[in-house]
Amino acid sequence: MLAKIYSASTLGVSARLIELEVSHSSGLPRFYLVGLPVHSVMESKDRVDAALRHVGAKIPLGRITVNLAPADFPKEGSALDLPIATCMLALTGHISSSRMQNCLALGELALDGSLRPVRGVLPVAAEARKRGIETLLVPEENGMEAAVIDGLRVFAFRHLKDVLDWFQGGTRIQPVTCSASVFRVDANPTRDLADFCDVRGQESVRRALEVAASGGHNVILIGPPGAGKTMMARAMATILPPMNLEEAIETTKIHSVAGRLEPGQALVLRRPFQAPHHTASYSSLVGGGSVPRPGNISLAHNGILFLDELPEFRRSVLETLRQPLEDGFVTISRAKITVTYPSKIMLIASMNPSPTGDWYDPDKADGPTYHQMTQYMQKISGPLLDRIDLHVQADRVQYDQLISKQTPESSATIRNRVIEARNLQNRRFLGIKGVHSNAQMPPGLVRKICKISKSSEAMLGKAMDRLKLSARTYTRILKVSRTIADLDASEVIHPHHIAEAIQYRSIDRDGWLGQ
Repeated sequence: MLAKIYSASTLGVSARLIELEVSHSSGLPRFYLVGLPVHSVMESKDRVDAALRHVGAKIPLGRITVNLAPADFPKEGSALDLPIATCMLALTGHISSSRMQNCLALGELALDGSLRPVRGVLPVAAEARKRGIETLLVPEENGMEAAVIDGLRVFAFRHLKDVLDWFQGGTRIQPVTCSASVFRVDANPTRDLADFCDVRGQESVRRALEVAASGGHNVILIGPPGAGKTMMARAMATILPPMNLEEAIETTKIHSVAGRLEPGQALVLRRPFQAPHHTASYSSLVGGGSVPRPGNISLAHNGILFLDELPEFRRSVLETLRQPLEDGFVTISRAKITVTYPSKIMLIASMNPSPTGDWYDPDKADGPTYHQMTQYMQKISGPLLDRIDLHVQADRVQYDQLISKQTPESSATIRNRVIEARNLQNRRFLGIKGVHSNAQMPPGLVRKICKISKSSEAMLGKAMDRLKLSARTYTRILKVSRTIADLDASEVIHPHHIAEAIQYRSIDRDGWLGQ
């Protein structure tokens, strides 16, 4: 006897369909699981056996062979429990095999037969629709996530008994549907109650961060302790524009594969904010494991990766950022598998100017020396700094600014200007796949979009010669100047837009150390 049902296994942020076949023949009681299952899949036999007994069934006696086809890639996770149990119910005559045609099942079984949520349901649902599968069976907590994909009938269950009743026609469960509220973005996002109205002084830094948010640019904040660098970096999450549906689905796929979705959550609607500690390892930042999982870089896709105290990170870990910042994806290779995760992030970094936290001051005998500041800055490689668009100096806040009765602009006010600038960019990049902001423009598109006047060309040429800027920096200055022009609602990049963009390359100036 033979029973078949579809299932799936995730590979990066995509999924591969699995045709699960269970064969029963006479012979000594043996259970074989073939098709490159990893350890968590091998353990499914015991979970399935216990769960079947709670619905009045059991694994039939004799030789049982479970084949996971195709057999050329590893299958991992506990999501294959439900399809294996369903096939066992078909082999014992509890359900009809005909109802399992064109049906895909995912779910982990508890020993009492209840269904537990699994990872990666959204990419599986997308692949199922692509392959023409009509019905998807998932645990109740994964129902809303799967229902995001149109064109599928999604049924969500709490217990294996409910699945059995559904197959037998005794339970009329309605397919899960997503209401419009699932896709409604929060109009007033807040994180840790950070708001720019709480930031005193730092007008130049506030302006730089508004430019960065408007174009999705990377930025580094350099200043002494207590200048508000961390506070302003966390407040950045409150001025970013809402994600569109394409970005939300991309982000949700990564968080689904990583198991970061809350039970019953359909989509990630707020832009991610990842802030790993400076002791973070290579694997935690980039991702890793025998079957690679996404790291902080990918979990921050379409959002912010905040690295506080940048020079305190191990240099080998920081160097892993170079390729993702340039290409917008991370590729993790193992002996049997290669996985690619998207990582279009907005990097915000902060650092003190010296190991003691202060600037060099020739009048201070006990302050850091010029040599100490230079050495501290050299902990960050030139190629990495070259990939950061805005270098911003944050000085100490003066006392009169701290006690001022004037309330600074709130995050909501700044966010409205950011959204207007991003709307211009959305119209500009309409139909261009994978480009949602100025920072994501490839070099060819930069030359086409960022056309400047003769006077602007002359100004930029002088800056290139005097500061000895690289070709990559030239492209990034053009992108930033395009964003500044968008904030002014200007179709033309004027010289003052170029001048402001060049001003944000302070570290490139010869001999700059806060001077």
